[in-house]
Amino acid sequence: MANNTKVYLEIVKQLREMITIGDLKTGDKIPSERELSERLNFGRSSVREALRALELLGLIETRRGEGTFIRDFRGNHLVQLLSTFILQDEKAKRDVFETKNFIEMDCLRLALQKIDDNNIVNLKSWVNQENVLNDDEFFYQIIEIADNHLFSRIWSILKDYYHSLDSSNFIYHREDYLILLDALAEKNEAKTLSAYYNLRNLSVFNDKY
Repeated sequence: MANNTKVYLEIVKQLREMITIGDLKTGDKIPSERELSERLNFGRSSVREALRALELLGLIETRRGEGTFIRDFRGNHLVQLLSTFILQDEKAKRDVFETKNFIEMDCLRLALQKIDDNNIVNLKSWVNQENVLNDDEFFYQIIEIADNHLFSRIWSILKDYYHSLDSSNFIYHREDYLILLDALAEKNEAKTLSAYYNLRNLSVFNDKY
């Protein structure tokens, strides 16, 4: 996943630079997968996945039989946000972290409606067996249960950007995940979100809800 993160950032950075110096404008065709792969020294499959993510964000569009083209960057606030990411802006880090948290909470709400006893047993078994808990993997499994493809794609992109901006290694505690899973098993939204706030070491849940 780290490799894909670099691909996202490098492609956005290159497109932004080409637009800034006037080589590209809205409606222009961008370099092919092969050209980008050679220029960035990444595999074509990684470049293809990165381009799909950028298309989902509305930054580019693919026209069948013609190629991939720049969409209206100047009117797209998301481009300004992505540009800020590349500049390693502190507020952008906070924005990404906050948005990622909100998506995770929404996925937990969806998971509450769909999770079953078998899911809980499997997740608890995974949490108890892992020597070093992988927070991304845990929430990937929750998002799979939530079964919302758009949330999954947006979360994956935000997660990659967040990790590219923040190199700190936060220590997660096994017990916090088990408490969250117990709340999910009870189908109790308030307990679930409170457990999430505790896991993320956010401000007190009751102060916000």
